[in-house]
Amino acid sequence: MIPSPTVVQAAGNKPKLIREYVGRVNSDTAGLSLAHMQSPGGWIEPGQTPEFDEYTLVLKGLVRLVSRSGSLDVSAGQAVLVPAGEWVQYTTPESDGAEYISVCLPAFSPDLVHRDQD
Repeated sequence: MIPSPTVVQAAGNKPKLIREYVGRVNSDTAGLSLAHMQSPGGWIEPGQTPEFDEYTLVLKGLVRLVSRSGSLDVSAGQAVLVPAGEWVQYTTPESDGAEYISVCLPAFSPDLVHRDQD
């Protein structure tokens, strides 16, 4: 039983709420992380080349993924997989922001995300 999530700090130009249910912080799980995200309109995260696969399920709004091959808009009810080793930047460009679930295999870690330097 995991009674509640832990709120973890997010990267980006605006405050974003991350509630980790399963992962290195809340459940001491290294194999997988499961988090509920809420990001405001206009939020932009630094680009990254993570060492984990990231599955994103959009619940509300739109999440835009920018990669070396272009951009992809993922709307409510849709999901996307970004494989480990692929450069990606996440944004929520619409004014209402977005709410989504993120699953990372292995679990998210600041040491594994490899964010771009400013």
